[in-house]
Amino acid sequence: MNNLDQIGDEIRQHLEAKNAVRDRALQQSRSLIRYCSKAIRAVHRDEFDAAESLLVEARQLVETLQAEMEPYPDLYHAGYTQSALKEYAEANITLKLIGGKELPSPQDLGIDYVPWLNGLAESAGELRRRILDILRHDSLAEAERLLNVMDEIYGLLVTMDFPDALTHNLRRTTDMVRGVTERTRGDLTTSFQQRELKRSLESVGRKLGDV
Repeated sequence: MNNLDQIGDEIRQHLEAKNAVRDRALQQSRSLIRYCSKAIRAVHRDEFDAAESLLVEARQLVETLQAEMEPYPDLYHAGYTQSALKEYAEANITLKLIGGKELPSPQDLGIDYVPWLNGLAESAGELRRRILDILRHDSLAEAERLLNVMDEIYGLLVTMDFPDALTHNLRRTTDMVRGVTERTRGDLTTSFQQRELKRSLESVGRKLGDV
């Protein structure tokens, strides 16, 4: 037992260092989520350059998190960290899909597969929001393009049939994507029918005016 105090000191120093990393990670995760939320808002305002700049800042936070947590993988895989990385994936994916650019891979973003998949799933909600905004201006072709993207996202997600413990409840989010996609399809169909009805009425009006 002569070395008990020494062992205790080593453990205490380790836990103090780990706790300091955890405290910083919580703060950095909150900052990361804030940057990503601002980036998504910028995308919906068509401020794509601003969104890109915000995501550059977010990438620096991601790299800092990963570097500081490398000695503590349990902290890196904790819920708050993975949630922040999911938001980071969602913001980047939303920017690229709405901008009509190539989908960024997990490797492109420097993150693991699971937060990328969950971010992909969450981006479907942002695509629905974009489509509803587009329909107010009768841009049906762009709305149809984004709906097709939502279909492709769902098509991928349903193939990820793995336990929730591995995918952070991806199956529940996949069910959400299915519902969001079907509601959006209904909204798009209704908008198309209304536009066709409007055209028909205008055509009838013009013919009656010629009589």
